[in-house]
Amino acid sequence: MGITIRNTYGTPHNVSQTNPAHVTSCDRYRLPLVGFITPENPGYEDMVEILKGNGHDTRPEGYGLIFLESEEFSATYFGSIEQVQQYQQENQATGGKATFDASRGVMYARWPHGKGWDDYLPRVFWNQAQLGAVADGAGLVTAFAHTEVPGAEIIVFEFEGAWTAGGETHKLVTYHCTACHMDTFHDCGHVQENTGPDSRRWAARQARQHLISAARHGIGDKNSACRPDNGEMLRVVNAVARDMWNTTGNALPDTDDAYCATKGPCSIIRELRAGVRPPVYRA
Repeated sequence: MGITIRNTYGTPHNVSQTNPAHVTSCDRYRLPLVGFITPENPGYEDMVEILKGNGHDTRPEGYGLIFLESEEFSATYFGSIEQVQQYQQENQATGGKATFDASRGVMYARWPHGKGWDDYLPRVFWNQAQLGAVADGAGLVTAFAHTEVPGAEIIVFEFEGAWTAGGETHKLVTYHCTACHMDTFHDCGHVQENTGPDSRRWAARQARQHLISAARHGIGDKNSACRPDNGEMLRVVNAVARDMWNTTGNALPDTDDAYCATKGPCSIIRELRAGVRPPVYRA
């Protein structure tokens, strides 16, 4: 069964021919970071291990680095210090319009991590206040059209939230399906600490998997990830509340979409789309 995933927001990406959840590259990147490492850097030997393993550790003086990222992918360029210094100077002179010749070095998929790298690389968000976002780490990343429900989307977004009600605020990233309105906080492993491109890549991959599951199994099937609750739990809570408080009205909206629009992920997404910084989720 061939499944085509169509973007409603963000940049379309290239995917595996056999698995549309597996992003392999992007035709357009932004370059948020450049850097340099030399043998004097703490952890240098660990940092260049990635190059040694592939026979690419050919510059004893060190390397110039250019870090590339898109909404769902990232890459790291290792070149000469001189080349990257020249790129940096030209980029400043042209207001960010400089290019570089990737054939003069080597390119690796993703940003490195591990010894040396974890201390070297800063935390970079897709949505940044200096680029017009309402706050660092708060905004939409990408979105896909639902294959089974016209007008519905699966939206990947960065936000500020707490792991537990009333807990400490964290920079997080997750996805939300406007067909089933599942709150990913209730599904273990579907909310990520937003530490960089890999976090957003993983959240987008889960969004793609959700969409593929809906396309294969339909909406509401026991094997489908897209299973609307149809307000069942809300009706239970409202019934208990009416009994406890001896009232006739509902304490909560009695449909999933209404609840989500006022108290759930849809309320966050609505604010982000309007250019407003939402309250911390679950604060």
